[in-house]
Amino acid sequence: MKTVRVVVVGAGVIGFSTAVCVAEALPFCSVTVLAEKFSPDTTSDGAAGILFAAQFPDISVERQRRWFKDSFDHLRAIAQSQQSPEAGVMMSSGYQIFKDVPADPKPYWSDLVIGFRLMTDRELERFPGYKFGQAFTTVKCECSSYLPWLEKRFRKAGGKVQQRKVSSLHDLSDSYDLIINCSGLGSRTLTDDPQVDDGDTRSILERCSRLEPSLSRARVLSKWVGLRPGRRNPRLERELVQPRGRKVPVVHNYGHGGWGVTLAWGSALDALGLVRQCLHEMPPQAKL
Repeated sequence: MKTVRVVVVGAGVIGFSTAVCVAEALPFCSVTVLAEKFSPDTTSDGAAGILFAAQFPDISVERQRRWFKDSFDHLRAIAQSQQSPEAGVMMSSGYQIFKDVPADPKPYWSDLVIGFRLMTDRELERFPGYKFGQAFTTVKCECSSYLPWLEKRFRKAGGKVQQRKVSSLHDLSDSYDLIINCSGLGSRTLTDDPQVDDGDTRSILERCSRLEPSLSRARVLSKWVGLRPGRRNPRLERELVQPRGRKVPVVHNYGHGGWGVTLAWGSALDALGLVRQCLHEMPPQAKL
């Protein structure tokens, strides 16, 4: 079989997770990651990276559970390995607190994390004004370390990276046999605003200090701002585009919003399945 030229557009956590999955599972594919920005300048770099999630309205809970479980199991294995410090992945325990009782007190992922339980009244006394809370142990992923670790793993699998701005997916159709769109949102370009709002920074610190008074005298080491490239539901599907008369399959995997790190590996495995379907349906002349 002739080498299939695959390009992944986007170098955030969704893009590199998808690129690694494809490069490792399909060695006959030559995979390139194309992006204008790489770590430490991606939206993913500023993510808190704590695995929990909200529920998307129009995607089956079963599919969302699969994404969450695959991601959690993947990152938990790293956290419990010798690669944990380099990858920036670790286990973390904490609370999620609410001013009002949520509609679903036990989210769909409650049995997929470790030790999920509802907080006691005594625990909630520590947080005045909050009526409800959940306690659990999950995974924390520092993307400023995890993204370079993923890129290193991608290169080890034979992947290539290229830094350039992509104006249109159609522009890639002459150079690649299959396109994977993980472009997310170029926040700096769209907002034309490289600043951090000092008022927002103070507001965040004040709110956190009300919950945890020991933070009131904390020294701010750095500031970071970014946009969450989200939509009502993530787009994870395939289509066939035909620019310049040549049919090229495109797999879309973007729009995870604030849950990109949480769902990255699971949705990457789903995208890999779509890539396999595209390859299976390619006409013989495209693969010979």
